[in-house]
Amino acid sequence: MAQVLNIKLIAKVASRISFIVSGALLITVGIAFLFNENAGPFVITSLFSIAVGLIMYFLSRNLGKNEVITRKEAFLSVTVAWFYISLTGSLPFIISGAIPSFINAFFESASGFTTTGSSILTNIESLPKSILFWRSLTHWIGGIGIVVLFIVVMPSLQEGGYHLFTLESSFQDKIQPKIKSVGQRLLYIYVTLTAAETVFLLAGGMNLFESVCHAFGTVATGGFSPKNTSIGGYSPYIQYVVMLFMLLGGMNFVIHYYLVKREFKKIKANEEIRFFLLVVFGLGFIITLSLFFKAGKPIEESFRESFFQVISIVTCTGYATADYLLWPQFAWLIIFFAMFLGGSTGSTAGGIKMARHLLFFKNIRRFFRESAYPRAVIPLKLNGNVIKESTNQNIQSFLFTYLAVFAIGSAVLALTGLDGATAASSAATAMAGIGPGIGTVGPAANFAHLTGIAKLTMTFLMILGRLEIYTVLILFTPNFWKE
Repeated sequence: MAQVLNIKLIAKVASRISFIVSGALLITVGIAFLFNENAGPFVITSLFSIAVGLIMYFLSRNLGKNEVITRKEAFLSVTVAWFYISLTGSLPFIISGAIPSFINAFFESASGFTTTGSSILTNIESLPKSILFWRSLTHWIGGIGIVVLFIVVMPSLQEGGYHLFTLESSFQDKIQPKIKSVGQRLLYIYVTLTAAETVFLLAGGMNLFESVCHAFGTVATGGFSPKNTSIGGYSPYIQYVVMLFMLLGGMNFVIHYYLVKREFKKIKANEEIRFFLLVVFGLGFIITLSLFFKAGKPIEESFRESFFQVISIVTCTGYATADYLLWPQFAWLIIFFAMFLGGSTGSTAGGIKMARHLLFFKNIRRFFRESAYPRAVIPLKLNGNVIKESTNQNIQSFLFTYLAVFAIGSAVLALTGLDGATAASSAATAMAGIGPGIGTVGPAANFAHLTGIAKLTMTFLMILGRLEIYTVLILFTPNFWKE
């Protein structure tokens, strides 16, 4: 019987990932020396990652040049990769003693690489600068990893119909023969956004270390901050800068690509970006009015607080400038439901994604039009392209699966002793990669008080949500392991 999976191809992917992680750890070694801190935890972890990379390299060294990775191998490689880097990323926390518990360290590391931003740390500022830098760097690595995965890798595996149904076919055609060059351009855009935000934050009086860490967390829509108060202790100028770059991080990176290429007509024709901005500004204005009229806050403060929190939640970043649980109940309930929105497809944001919601509303509109005109054939379109019914069904199935996993995750967390609000929001924030929730895990709290089972459940939900659910769940089906 033919081999189900090409282990050498998977080993090749694992070796490259190991070398990338070791390189990131060596950068952190430099940060440790810069601040006269113990570099040992990063050196040890880097050597471990290099050793794993070399082992995987030798396992795959006889791989034929013409062997191409299949969908099965891609799904397994991606899932294993995110678990592996989360486990490896936890080692500096454990070895340094910053987070001695394995479960807590694994939770923090997975939260970083999945760009979730949920934390078990109770006094962030007490940790060494090198540990805080590594914590923020995990965001940045995870962010560019997910962008390259769903914009460059998946289309080459003919998975574009499901994962990237918002992209124009012309863009996918360009990607397939030029995977390396497009990946390099996306990395260039990612680095440029990070550098630009760092400069703007420096201009606002933030020091270089904090500027870089916050830029890592913003562009990657991650949310880890080296400060206990997140962004709340900074000036309004800083908050507006972070707000702007969270919005940019939550946009489809294809939009940034088109902007660099000066293809403005394609940006204008993109329905998802218009829907994304409409939702953000709509919710922001509603909460602004609520804070102004019901909470009695000044208009500028109401505007800044509401839009910062809305953008942070919708883009799944998780930074905070206010405790929204202290807002009128109507306002923080909107924040809870916003946890199910997500940013744009092909962005660093998590969640269900705006294009799926847009397509859902288009389905509702088509249903009513077909009810009024039974003989009419009404095609479903997005960005001017007709959506195949098979793709449409996949999207609707994804929405159902997402909500089903959310319900199961909430139930499991509730069984660990959490109240209903905390359990539900913990599941929602983990799956969408947001960070804070409601109940006892709000923006002014953390996840330290959760049981070990609850933390492991959330860690699994983080990776599951980050990889679009099906990528992970398919590994648990019997057919996946058959020829």
